[in-house]
Amino acid sequence: MAGHCRRFPGYAAGGQGVIGISEKQGCLISVEGIDGAGKTTLVGIIAEKLKEEGVPARVVREPGGTLLSEKIRALLLHKEPGEGPELAYTAEALLYAAARAQLVAEVIAPALSRGEVVLCDRFTDSTLAYQGGGRGLNIELLRAVNSLATGGLTPCLTLLLDLAPAAGRMRLKSRGQENRAPADRLETESELFYTRVRQFYLELAAKEPQRVVRLDAERPLEEVAEKAWAAVKKACQRASGGKITCGLAE
Repeated sequence: MAGHCRRFPGYAAGGQGVIGISEKQGCLISVEGIDGAGKTTLVGIIAEKLKEEGVPARVVREPGGTLLSEKIRALLLHKEPGEGPELAYTAEALLYAAARAQLVAEVIAPALSRGEVVLCDRFTDSTLAYQGGGRGLNIELLRAVNSLATGGLTPCLTLLLDLAPAAGRMRLKSRGQENRAPADRLETESELFYTRVRQFYLELAAKEPQRVVRLDAERPLEEVAEKAWAAVKKACQRASGGKITCGLAE
């Protein structure tokens, strides 16, 4: 179902697993790219535009978005002084999946069931790109883990902010100096690591052009935002059967 969120397989009620999406189906939009590409900024811009159009929207980030998921985020990204060996790659992948499973069950699935648009700062493609392309873990196994965590949910649209690793590193360095925030585990990875991550994203965009829209993140922000908004409007129309127009003529 190109261009549409796939429905959940109908898990048990009472918080045990993912809630099934009703006929009032919303639209899940993910924003992907290497660190420093401007994902959070773009998510904020799109959220504001949706608000202006009167479209119910929920913004979430990965990992995070729930109490449990935020605790997992802290484990994943921040290494404490005196901490032992590096986090095993498989442990890293499974922790991301655990945080994602809780986010989907607690926030994303209910919002989609209410017919809302959900904007996700990273989703399943990040696992494939970082733990698969970057770390070298088996892609098909990671797809299976993603499917288990989300009940098979696929975004209606994925906006890929494409940026050269060197440019991303410069942005991160500048951001760190301004905010005095220490780099997290992934931000300290090598340029070669990010080159592999970027390459996977580009290959994914080539394989799934109807879902993944590549945006040149080195272009001016206004230009990137304009192209992203055009893609969002079309995706919302497709996913809602024309009920969510975002200003487009019905």
